[in-house]
Amino acid sequence: MATKKRKVTKKIVRLPWSKADDRELRSHSKAKSPVAKTSRAMKRTVGALRQRAMKLGLKLGHRR
Repeated sequence: MATKKRKVTKKIVRLPWSKADDRELRSHSKAKSPVAKTSRAMKRTVGALRQRAMKLGLKLGHRR
């Protein structure tokens, strides 16, 4: 009888946002930094940054 192998998935860990994180996001927004650069600097995903910026009423990313 064959046994099935279970697929191991990585557990999603969501980091809470601190006031320092919000200040850093505001400064990146004010400096008009690219979202990819901000993402690497803050060690968060682009989607997480966009969601938080929307909640705080900030603009991120490409602006002409």
